[in-house]
Amino acid sequence: MPRIFDNIDLQLLPILRETLKISYRADFCVGYFNLRGWRRIDDLIEQYVGGENACCRLLIGMQSLPSDEVHAAFSFISGDGRIDNSAIVRFKKRMAAEFRQQLTIGAPTNQDEAGLRRLSHQLKTQKLIIKLFLRHSLHAKLYLVHRNDPNTPSVGFLGSSNLTLPGLAKQGELNVDILDHDACNKLQKWFSDRWQDYGCVDISQELAEIIDQSWARQDLVSPYYIYLKIAYHLSHEAIAGLSEFRIPREFNNLFDFQKAAVQLAARHVTRRGGVLVGDVVGLGKTLVGTALAKILQEDCYLETLIICPKNLVSMWQEYKDNYRLHGEIMPISQVQNKLPTLQRYRVVLIDESHNLRNREGKRYRTIIEYITANESKCILLSATPYNKSYLDLSAQLRLFVPEDQDLGLRPEALINELGGSSIGELEFIRKHQCSVRSLAAFEKSEHPDDWRELMKRYMVRRTRSFIKDNYAHTDETGRKYLEFSDGRRSYFPQRLPRSIKFPLEGSSTDFYARLYSELVGFLRT
Repeated sequence: MPRIFDNIDLQLLPILRETLKISYRADFCVGYFNLRGWRRIDDLIEQYVGGENACCRLLIGMQSLPSDEVHAAFSFISGDGRIDNSAIVRFKKRMAAEFRQQLTIGAPTNQDEAGLRRLSHQLKTQKLIIKLFLRHSLHAKLYLVHRNDPNTPSVGFLGSSNLTLPGLAKQGELNVDILDHDACNKLQKWFSDRWQDYGCVDISQELAEIIDQSWARQDLVSPYYIYLKIAYHLSHEAIAGLSEFRIPREFNNLFDFQKAAVQLAARHVTRRGGVLVGDVVGLGKTLVGTALAKILQEDCYLETLIICPKNLVSMWQEYKDNYRLHGEIMPISQVQNKLPTLQRYRVVLIDESHNLRNREGKRYRTIIEYITANESKCILLSATPYNKSYLDLSAQLRLFVPEDQDLGLRPEALINELGGSSIGELEFIRKHQCSVRSLAAFEKSEHPDDWRELMKRYMVRRTRSFIKDNYAHTDETGRKYLEFSDGRRSYFPQRLPRSIKFPLEGSSTDFYARLYSELVGFLRT
């Protein structure tokens, strides 16, 4: 009778290790492979000579890749059963991304680092060869160990345990050992048929490179290169925007800081569906918004609906005519009457968007229903997007960001406050019952750091001091100025405080003195 390993009464890991001690070769087939879990048996694999007949061959069947991509492999298999080469290359890249993601989970330890370095060495010396099976989904969990033993030259373990620490040592698994010669030979043939299949591709080199480029690498990285990588990632959005989008000819008179704002905002709109331009007063938000709408008109053939306060309609009409912008202008006071029956505009530009802080207001609901129904991209302009609370920001973002959309980031400061990475995330979900990577999750945070990280993805905001430090020229007297395309200079005003004195007594004509008169004081009481 075979032994049963359920990791409760009898654990698989200790028996597997004892079996590997006197082995010269092993064949494993699993559905999931944990890089850091390999160190539980790597010392026993180290004894192998290396090469196809003296190594551990690891076949990975079903991976934690997006299911649609994995199952799409079927469509690339030709009539003779061969998978398309382009599909093989793409799946190898996706599998590499999955393993790279593994290394970002949890805090690194010295034991993990040493184990990953040994894993990389074994991959390079072919003591471990890893292949990815792509022909079809493969859930099998099989461990075959070949030994110099005349009585039991091969020992198999068959069941549900993946090559991970939970699979080998935690409860909830069910495995049996296979000692019968005929059964082991049949299992060996089953494994060899899949190992030699055309749709089975070697990913050993890719995994070794992933480890060698990670925090577990053998050679330390210069702090200078780390600084450069951080700078690149922080500026990636701006770099991409500057390279992807061309400023229309009508806007060649823009200052450099305005051109940069337009190009960065264009990337936000095309990638995330909207942008909040929050430059302070006087930096040309209206011109930036117009140029951005013009880019979407020329590059994406989209027309723009401009919603603004009534007193700004004539200004926007002038901009629309001067820059030949296709679209319509609507006072915000008329949206409830006109917007429900308006034709479809794929871009909605809202000036003074901070007026839409109240999500319960009728105007707000009318606008968001129009944007949602027409899948419109949003351009929001406001010099004061934040007033009383961070909910002012989220109300504006909700115009084009669904509250449950996966943002790809979470409120880390709030998570840390609740207990750290995994514990804090579980506590957050238990407490708030919403996705931790959603806009709804950020609305639960009062930490400025969380909102700064979020708004980096959706907001373009510059101050006068930023412009002076990064775009302005300095004349011979030390004054800062911007230069127009024709060479004219626009100097930044120098704000110098000065005292204005006025009497508080004995004057009946001075306005300020009259505020402090006995008569005014009597009327106040």
